[in-house]
Amino acid sequence: MKNNICFTLIAFFLLSCSNPIPRKPISKKTGTLMEESVSLNKVLIKKEETALLQLIALDSLSTYNASSNGFWYKINSKSNHTYFPKEEDKVIYTYEVFDINHSKIYGKDEIGIRNYVVDKQEIIEGLRDGLKMMNEGDNFTFLFPSYKMYGYLGDHHKIDINQPLIYKVQLIKINKQNESN
Repeated sequence: MKNNICFTLIAFFLLSCSNPIPRKPISKKTGTLMEESVSLNKVLIKKEETALLQLIALDSLSTYNASSNGFWYKINSKSNHTYFPKEEDKVIYTYEVFDINHSKIYGKDEIGIRNYVVDKQEIIEGLRDGLKMMNEGDNFTFLFPSYKMYGYLGDHHKIDINQPLIYKVQLIKINKQNESN
């Protein structure tokens, strides 16, 4: 009897040390949700781009330039300065925000004079890129698609989700961080 119990225990231990059998997934994941999201974003971007290009066509007296950062701009007034803001420079500026029908969303009086330390503080991507293109005293109008501004969230106040915007920006002053700039 003792031999049977010992034999059974040894057999049990030997059989229990076999390799585990991998389980197969219950469901297969596909990239359909991601593909649909990408497809919807392409349609949205194309729609916004078309609306902004129509806006440019309506303003035939102005010359708009396409930036390498995905937005358009026109120079309302250009100063004689040739220094562009660099990292850690402090810029002082004002701006107004309009929808693509030229209805004012935020005015200069609401926003006030703003300060920004270049590449060291968080501001909306389009404005950050636009300020780096300006010299002290310049006045630009920017046409931003929604993905460069508030995108899917809006600003939770006056700017809707996926809303392209017009920014009129005046760069008042650039305070250089160090003289090697």
